[in-house]
Amino acid sequence: MPTTTAESSPVEMESPLSVLFADLDGELATTRRMLERVPNGHDDWRPHEKSRSLGQLATHLAQLPGFGMMMLTQDEFDGKTQRPEDPKLASSAERVKMFDDLSAQLRGVLRQLTWDKARSTWTLRIGDNILLEAPRVNVFRTAFITHAAHHRAQVGVYLRLLDMPVPYSYGASADEQPPMPVRQR
Repeated sequence: MPTTTAESSPVEMESPLSVLFADLDGELATTRRMLERVPNGHDDWRPHEKSRSLGQLATHLAQLPGFGMMMLTQDEFDGKTQRPEDPKLASSAERVKMFDDLSAQLRGVLRQLTWDKARSTWTLRIGDNILLEAPRVNVFRTAFITHAAHHRAQVGVYLRLLDMPVPYSYGASADEQPPMPVRQR
């Protein structure tokens, strides 16, 4: 069992990844299942004229690990000058590949994350206007993990409206049961 010193707590003896983001692999697996179900040939479909198209939404979801990685490696994001161009992906397989590649890179960055970096301030700005200044890991939780769950739910609704099977996420969907865990004795 790790010992502690006056400067460190038992929590700090573990990595930020294991303490703060123990749910990351499950969240990434759920997002991947949702992206795998996006049917090809429906990229322009949208449930309402004000909604993103299915292709736009699925591509945004696939590239979110890159945004998470940026939050962990850069101290700020300026939406006025650093706006990356949206990738043009034509198939579900291309989106899943992008997501897998970015997720692997993100895991690597998170394994290197120190407590000092985790606690440091991250800033979102538009030019001179600061929209958000908060601890990096708080922003990462909200702007990546929770944000991805929000868009997965949207994709699930799109799939349902297209009469496509919706994968399980935090429990069963009407179409799919999660695998039952096997307990070792």
